Amino acid sequence: MRTWFITGGTPGGFGMAYAEAALADGDQVAVTVRRPEELRGWAARHGNRVLVLPLDVTDAAQAERVVARAEEHFGALDVLVNNAGRGWYGSIEGMDDAAVRRLFELNFFAVLTVTRAVLPGMRARRSGRIVNMSSVAGLVGVPGFGFYTAAKFAVEGMTEVLRQEVAPFGIRVVAVEPGAFRTRAYAGFADEPVTEAIADYRRMLEAVRERMIGEDGKQSGDPARGVRAVIAAIDRDDPPDRLVLGGAGYDAVAADLEHRLAELRAQRAVSRSVDFPAAP
Repeated sequence: MRTWFITGGTPGGFGMAYAEAALADGDQVAVTVRRPEELRGWAARHGNRVLVLPLDVTDAAQAERVVARAEEHFGALDVLVNNAGRGWYGSIEGMDDAAVRRLFELNFFAVLTVTRAVLPGMRARRSGRIVNMSSVAGLVGVPGFGFYTAAKFAVEGMTEVLRQEVAPFGIRVVAVEPGAFRTRAYAGFADEPVTEAIADYRRMLEAVRERMIGEDGKQSGDPARGVRAVIAAIDRDDPPDRLVLGGAGYDAVAADLEHRLAELRAQRAVSRSVDFPAAP
């Protein structure tokens, strides 16, 4: 029986899909959420196999206390799922600076904080799995979500290096990049008008907003199938470094990587031309 620590346990989201799958496998879970009363009835059905903890993941001190509480309750944490996060639309030029910083606090720095809190226990036991929920936007830029893209790119870069640093301690780290999944991720956009300060970008952002609202509840990705794919991946002795979820997401990432590789190879001579000449 493994113990999971899952952030972002909002009903209808990926966090709860992970929790349900783990419980179905006979595991036990600690789930964090801003409003724990939303999960009270659900938790009661699972008895002492579930621990629901209130957590604002942007509060570093609280995150450390909550991780310590989960470790004290269950004894150890075997799997960390950094799932909490969300995006806001806005242009690169016009998005309010305070909003940009809040976005990074939630989507990047919170991931770093929770990971750092969980790692000492995993490192001491020389065992563990870490799942960082990134996004297709962490591999392919999305206009209108430039700073969400930037934060997810940061998660990807951090995960790439973390994976190498902790591998000698028996800890495996996987970045997961979902495309459009039928969670509640798009549900709030209808209540959030575009507040872009620069008029030239408003038409683009309004179109992005309308598309997200129109797709809500119609996304092709199934969260339950998605988490099952992730669990199968992390259960391998050699889990993949990253896992793109969803057919449309796969196609977008593959096309982007093929374009990048072709562009890189087209510039091969230029890239090599700037080295010092080889010694005779």
